[in-house]
Amino acid sequence: YLMAVLGNLLIICIVCADPHLHTPMYFFLLNLSIIDICSLTIIVPKLLSILLTNSNNISFNRCFLQMYFYLGCLGAEFILLTGMAYDRYVAICNPLRYTIIMNKRVCALLAVVSWVTGLIESLPHTVITSQFSFCDSNVINHFFCEISAVVKLSCTDTSVIPVITFAEGVLTVFTPFLLILISYVFIISTILKIRSTEGKSRAFSTCSSHLTVIILLYGTMIGVYMQPKPWDSKKSNKLPTALYIVSLPLLNPLIYSVRSKELKVALKKVIMRKTIFLPHQ
Repeated sequence: YLMAVLGNLLIICIVCADPHLHTPMYFFLLNLSIIDICSLTIIVPKLLSILLTNSNNISFNRCFLQMYFYLGCLGAEFILLTGMAYDRYVAICNPLRYTIIMNKRVCALLAVVSWVTGLIESLPHTVITSQFSFCDSNVINHFFCEISAVVKLSCTDTSVIPVITFAEGVLTVFTPFLLILISYVFIISTILKIRSTEGKSRAFSTCSSHLTVIILLYGTMIGVYMQPKPWDSKKSNKLPTALYIVSLPLLNPLIYSVRSKELKVALKKVIMRKTIFLPHQ
């Protein structure tokens, strides 16, 4: 948890400190790091408290607040990654107009839409689930208030939740994925038209980090929510959920720092500035 938070904080500090990184790509990366820190902090400190104190109780209100902000961060991340795909599409397919199209106003709008959409789309799940009667059990078969695990405890009709999940999944998961896929079809098509090997390599390197994160995110989400009858099954999705919640925020800074030459150069500059040379005695 500390490694993931510190890694993402480092990304935020470097992007803010270096004027050369005040570009759309790194602005979106900064927002992605904030989302990762938020999603971690919503869940992991409570989990660590349970492991350290063996006190595995959570109040009703805190449980649904945790559910709401987790789903909100998840939705915001899908939309933000779509914005990042659009940024890479413009950079590779329409480079001469990149600075005009991806201006500060557009970047800010895409970031705001990501956050607002995520927080709005998680509201129906949380509000409707909180109105259910929970008379069968009060033991959640999960390490946090994950919606399917909470719904399984209800003794009322919960058939509306899968319907809402499907509708919002189309809006915030499938539609962004389709837009990302279309963007990369155009990106790959443009890269293949580049004659020089060096040019192809340079163009591909600008979007390889984003593509890696997309594969990891959608891969884990398929493992969590695309199983047959996830709402009826008594099995929990603890392992794939843990991989998403903990592993991705830890891996994202590593993926971008390894792939991005600008980020590595900026990190070296920050280290050199903070280095203190002791005088010889």
